[in-house]
Amino acid sequence: MRHIIAALLLLATPALAQRFEMQPPQPAFAGARFGNTGAYEILRGQAVIALDPAAPGNAIIADLDRAPRNAAGRVEAAIDIHILRPVDAARGNGSMIVEAVNRGRPLIGQLFNDTTAARLGRTETESDAGNAWLFRQGYTVVLLGWQGDNTAEAGLHMRAPRVPGITGQVRDEFVFDNTTSPIAARLTYPLAEPYRIAITARARQVDARVTRPDLSLHVAGPDRIEITRPAELPPGTIFEVIYTARDPIVLGMGFAGYRDITAALRHGEGENNPLAGRVPGRAIAFGVSQSGRFLRDFLYQGFNQDLSGRPVYDAMIPHIAGSRRTDTNARWAQPGRNPSDHTDRLYPADQFPFTYAETTDPLTGRRDSLLRACMATRSCPRIFQTDSEFEFWGARGSLTLHDPAGHHIELPQHVRAYMISGHPHFAPAEAWAAQGRLCAMPTNPLQAGAPMRALLVALESWMREGVEPPTSRVPTLAAGTLVPPGQWPAIPGLVRPTSLTPAPLLDTSVMPPRVTGEYRFFVPRLDADGHAIGGIRLPVIEAARASYLGFNPRTAGFGEGALCTNQGAALPIPATRHAGDPRMPLAERFADNAAYLAAVRNAAARLVAERLLLEEDAAAMLAAAQAGTLARLR
Repeated sequence: MRHIIAALLLLATPALAQRFEMQPPQPAFAGARFGNTGAYEILRGQAVIALDPAAPGNAIIADLDRAPRNAAGRVEAAIDIHILRPVDAARGNGSMIVEAVNRGRPLIGQLFNDTTAARLGRTETESDAGNAWLFRQGYTVVLLGWQGDNTAEAGLHMRAPRVPGITGQVRDEFVFDNTTSPIAARLTYPLAEPYRIAITARARQVDARVTRPDLSLHVAGPDRIEITRPAELPPGTIFEVIYTARDPIVLGMGFAGYRDITAALRHGEGENNPLAGRVPGRAIAFGVSQSGRFLRDFLYQGFNQDLSGRPVYDAMIPHIAGSRRTDTNARWAQPGRNPSDHTDRLYPADQFPFTYAETTDPLTGRRDSLLRACMATRSCPRIFQTDSEFEFWGARGSLTLHDPAGHHIELPQHVRAYMISGHPHFAPAEAWAAQGRLCAMPTNPLQAGAPMRALLVALESWMREGVEPPTSRVPTLAAGTLVPPGQWPAIPGLVRPTSLTPAPLLDTSVMPPRVTGEYRFFVPRLDADGHAIGGIRLPVIEAARASYLGFNPRTAGFGEGALCTNQGAALPIPATRHAGDPRMPLAERFADNAAYLAAVRNAAARLVAERLLLEEDAAAMLAAAQAGTLARLR
């Protein structure tokens, strides 16, 4: 009888992580000790969630009601999880930061700990911890693999059920940036009708799709194809494949997993909970790029309240997400798609609403907000949206700061927005400016770790003590620092893009989707050096030795003129005055090296006073300037 009662109670209780299946803790970073926190350990495993399709908080998940169920009538998914925690829990800071990993890859260490790209996700040696800043602060770091399609299979991911017996049209797009032929590709979903599959090619997104006899494909497996391309098609050609697919995956369960696993960890619930007895007092949601878009969608779709009615995350940092969300909670979803100027434009990630304030869509008349669901349940977190300058050129970042008709708005009181001026989408700490084969200008090497560390300290103080964080640092229409695209400084070597990715309104009922309208967006006003005005301007910008641009077009033969996805540019400033270059030369900016170092020191001091830079990072920047490496130019 006791077992029957326990089972009935289990069925009556909202399901969180039903169980954790974890390996025993292992020493992390060879047992190195980090500041007052001491040593860390890592736990690896998976969490199994079991969702009741009838629960109100789950009803929004596409196809959950059609998915196979377990004996208790629930739909299960297994989600990879890694936990880095202090060995001595009492030495931790009581906060858990939960990264929704990007395509299976944890990027939190590269950003906050300056970990090198070669050590991404590794925990074997002390060097794998980078500068160990997160660990010196005492954070418990949780890595969750929310993505369930094949673009995340190589790393941390989710194994969600397929829905058998359903077929439908799916569109995949491939850009190889080479001329290999034939070339293998993997479809997002398995083929239902292998002999009914169409392929077209075009050089640019705006070009007409063409078919031709020497463009063909061969079906090599249930979801595998080989494309044979005409020899004269250039690298960067866009190949579009439309086919009838079968067995969609219930990918929206990734949202529920990111909700339920964190709720279980912070409340000590779920079988074999690895944080039982040491539950964190605060939880921060964190995601980079694709995963930052996932967080914006997680919030919009109402997942920041668990099934017991409790807020899940106290704070949220969607990093380099721009105005976008993600194509996750839908039949035939493709969350790995990144709508950019040259690729994936017609995937529904740039859809209204774009911002946290309530606005009206001028194309449809809808009125909505990213906070609509959490405001209704009083579960809204404190939000820091942090973007590089690239997001304003390539990800419609301005739409988080004005309504879709192009009018200035004020963000809600619990939201801050920060743009890091002169930065590309994402760069590792070890990056240097370099000329690659795809982009027209040398790539921008600037990394955002320093301002992000300062902002996380401010966010922590906001959560703990209610200390107001720094005011938003973004270009705005009200200040005149957002302007229509097309205003370029006359800098030698600056290559202007010939197109910028629009924010389209899509009709997805047809294939390929049809653009029925476009939303207006703006870009940062640039100073004479090409640097954006209105964001966080680090010493490398304020005491510039180069122009650091937030955009970089593709070069000839690779979709010339379209934005080079996620890249910025770096153009050195000449030492002496050159005809045709309006920029002040270095000799006139800095009388000598001491003057240059003084400019770096003063710029860093201002940011420290504004709580946008930590003292340790200000000192590191000055040391880099003394060594001649701050500008990251060879």
